[in-house]
Amino acid sequence: MQATKQLKEEHKAVKQALKILEKICKKLDKGEEVNPQHIQNLLEFLRVFVDKCHHSKEEGVLFPAMEKAGVPNEDGPIGMMLIEHDLGRGFIKRMVEGKEFTKNARNYIALLSDHIDKEDNILYMIADMHISPEEQKKLLKEFDKIEEEKVGKGKHEEFHRMLDELKLIYK
Repeated sequence: MQATKQLKEEHKAVKQALKILEKICKKLDKGEEVNPQHIQNLLEFLRVFVDKCHHSKEEGVLFPAMEKAGVPNEDGPIGMMLIEHDLGRGFIKRMVEGKEFTKNARNYIALLSDHIDKEDNILYMIADMHISPEEQKKLLKEFDKIEEEKVGKGKHEEFHRMLDELKLIYK
């Protein structure tokens, strides 16, 4: 498997979380009650799975490999992705703090939906053109390390189960 393929697979879970988050926002807009634990679980997913795990794989492994292969960071696609990662962190921080939750959630949803589209359809294609299959295998090993050290054994699966449960609740 290519490193970029693993990141695309992770994007599927992120997109699922964004759909659930939007449905939660709609309920809140209508004044309907939402289980606070569901919001906490989703925010943990965004902080741990998306930021600590997925973004760490990109920022700490993929992007440096792309730069090493000649893809520019400054004023290039990598630089833009890094800026968007930071913007996303700001939205998550404000959601966690309870500041204008639905506004920040929707800004995050819009940002990340567009961000994922750019990564899946542009950035990862650039990476695949510049990074050899042998190097991609090395990146996957680094990804495994991040998964174990920053997320913890079994946590990835726990997140997927949680998303599956929330998907059934927020149809």
